[in-house]
Amino acid sequence: MAEVEREAMEYDVVIVGAGPAGLSAAIRLKQLDADCNVVVLEKGSEVGAHILSGAVLDPIGLDALMPDWKEKGAPIKTKVIEDNFYMLGEAGKIRVPNFPMPPLMNNHGNYIVSMANVCRWMAEQAEELGVEIFPGMSCSELVCGENGEIKGVVAGEFGINPDGTKGDNYEPGMELHGKYVFLSEGVRGSLSKQVIAKYDLDAGKEPQKYGLGMKEIWEIDPAKHKEGTVTHTMGWPLNKNAGGGSFIYHIENNQVYVGFVVHLGYKNPHVFPYMEFQRFKHHPMVAELLKGGKRVAYGARAITEGGYQSMPKMVAPGVALLGCSVGMVNVPRIKGNHNAMLSGKAAAEAAFAAIQAGRSGDELSEYETDVRSGEIGKDLKKVRNVKPLWSKYGLMTSLAVGGFDMWTNTLGFSLLGTLGHGKSDAEATEKAADHKKIDYPKPDGKLSFDRLTNVAFSFTNHDENQPAHLTLKDPSVPVNVNLPVYAGPSARYCPAGVYEFVEEEGKDPRFVINFQNCVHCKTCDIKDPSQNIVWTTPQGGDGPNYPNM
Repeated sequence: MAEVEREAMEYDVVIVGAGPAGLSAAIRLKQLDADCNVVVLEKGSEVGAHILSGAVLDPIGLDALMPDWKEKGAPIKTKVIEDNFYMLGEAGKIRVPNFPMPPLMNNHGNYIVSMANVCRWMAEQAEELGVEIFPGMSCSELVCGENGEIKGVVAGEFGINPDGTKGDNYEPGMELHGKYVFLSEGVRGSLSKQVIAKYDLDAGKEPQKYGLGMKEIWEIDPAKHKEGTVTHTMGWPLNKNAGGGSFIYHIENNQVYVGFVVHLGYKNPHVFPYMEFQRFKHHPMVAELLKGGKRVAYGARAITEGGYQSMPKMVAPGVALLGCSVGMVNVPRIKGNHNAMLSGKAAAEAAFAAIQAGRSGDELSEYETDVRSGEIGKDLKKVRNVKPLWSKYGLMTSLAVGGFDMWTNTLGFSLLGTLGHGKSDAEATEKAADHKKIDYPKPDGKLSFDRLTNVAFSFTNHDENQPAHLTLKDPSVPVNVNLPVYAGPSARYCPAGVYEFVEEEGKDPRFVINFQNCVHCKTCDIKDPSQNIVWTTPQGGDGPNYPNM
């Protein structure tokens, strides 16, 4: 495509992504300087449309950002009043007592929330302070300055035909320039990937690790509803096939969040994470809770799980990575939103100080120092060995040894030091011939559902008259490599049914990408064993439209 001429707008700080990290940064910048010129660009059709999280929120981040959040009417109402943890077998369960767990695992003082709605509320607070927020604006390119620094992004390009040519309604978008650019795109963001590669920010770090989180919202029988109850499980149905577990959170209005996480470092390419989730709901404990209820929403997204030792360098000239663009989830606590908020606050304070000193386009090293030595670093360092122990030695070892390590870390030391992760999740995938196929029960349409039926409950929509935002580095790899060697794992690891191998009599198999189904979880970009699939942003406003996720 020929060089495109675009208008440019100048800001003090350009923020990509209206999640908890980006919105916290915007709010903090305006708190520090009402005249600071801040813009937030969000690819979803509205703020919150692409936000999916468990979520039990530790309010420490919000307390630091807006101590009066209760008075301001934040949609954070449901206090955790009961905290249960079970080890599941196929037909039974064993309650794991709370008292042996380190204090950091206690959910006292936390809240069950819809992070989508929390972000919608945070956006209102930001706009009241004068932040400009533009939803439906995908950021498709980075803009570099004369000295190689990141000085902005391209946003709002529309009207490209499926073949890459400009359509009749083509809009070139705009360049939005800032003294600093914050990337708060969430897990495996496309621009963040480019920045990490361009500046080699992950040099000397452990590979980032991921999980796939899938979630349904159910309306259940009021007699079974216990508002404020938090339940986590491990064990069945995953057992030794993969790491992971479930969550069941009772929110208001007789609704429950039912979620399932599968760690993406699994070896057997026959594992079908979505079907593991559907099978889980047939456990007697879960089936009894959901019986007579109805599922009202579905969604999925990847989760960063590498923790302390996998966080890349967070700054490069002109740009800073925030929240899950870095990977700040505390895996045993299944919490990262508090750290995302704290990272946004820290980045804002570093940028404010730099701008006040007349700086721009350099590295905000103060932000990195704050994250690694402050509350975020302390939170993640305590639990840094749980994930590698789980990946290498299994669930029971991680519970015993990892629990002991967390206890010693609360005292300021670890007998294990800092363990490494080893392989990336893509590299962990082994040949199909070395593993048995897994027989998954057919969904019954009452408790369990096929993928395409469930995707309809994510309210996903993509304009088909655009290039597919899921691209292949080498179009021959899916059929020539991934199908014969790994049994075509993309047909299973995608929780939205985007990928399929179509076999017709007398013809070679065809690899089909149904990009219209994509819920933007990024699993394909992470787990593809050949690292052949690249996730990019579709045009603005496309994708899921999560209501209360």
